[in-house]
Amino acid sequence: MTITTDAPDLARQRGQSTVEFAVLALVLVPLLLIVPLLGKYLDLAQTAAVASRYVAFEGTVRHSSSPADWKPEAALADEVRRRFFSASDAPVKSGDVAGDFAAHRNPLWHDHRGDPLLPTFAGNVGVSATNASLSQPFGALHASALGLPQANLHTGRVTVRPADVAGLQPFDALDLSISRSTTVLVDPWAAGGPAQVAAHITRDGWNPIGPFPYRPLETVVDAIELAIELIPFEGNLPNVGRIEPDRVPLDRFK
Repeated sequence: MTITTDAPDLARQRGQSTVEFAVLALVLVPLLLIVPLLGKYLDLAQTAAVASRYVAFEGTVRHSSSPADWKPEAALADEVRRRFFSASDAPVKSGDVAGDFAAHRNPLWHDHRGDPLLPTFAGNVGVSATNASLSQPFGALHASALGLPQANLHTGRVTVRPADVAGLQPFDALDLSISRSTTVLVDPWAAGGPAQVAAHITRDGWNPIGPFPYRPLETVVDAIELAIELIPFEGNLPNVGRIEPDRVPLDRFK
């Protein structure tokens, strides 16, 4: 048996797989570059969320009623950039600042050419801390009367602006900005002791429409006590005007 082939047809089929590979490469190569880049953007977003929690919860330690006032925003920014956005083995120490060089960079956050996605920490990572008041009219009225701080909602916001990736559309002109924020009630109006509670209640400049106008009532305390003494009463007389906060009955200690 003799098998014959059509030589011209074989010639036309030569190079077919090469052409198919070249066509598929036009789609697959950019995809292989984009998928890792998207993962790096997601990692930056997650890091920004964690860093915003750090900024917010820092306010639970240092706020308007604490011995130390609010931590400066510049100090928070330095800590966030060094502890969250630089190398993963960065030490936790005061006054440490992230530098724009390889030893302080996270090796993951680079594009396919090896260029850092955060060229400068100060320019690509922004940190802000703001305070707001509770939107409760009655609560604000009583807080003002007691001299309590009202800017208790502390918000930490971290914004990351990765650099554009040249030569890779559309990431070469994306101008991406990733922002995450966390809000915490940082000052629960917890007093430092009974003396501080009494000082707030008896303080000067008491608002007469507050919950308990102590100063105006203090002027009539003597007359009230005199009237009580005229009434036959067995046992200890009530001590009008006495302030003794946090007094717990003895039977509650059992």
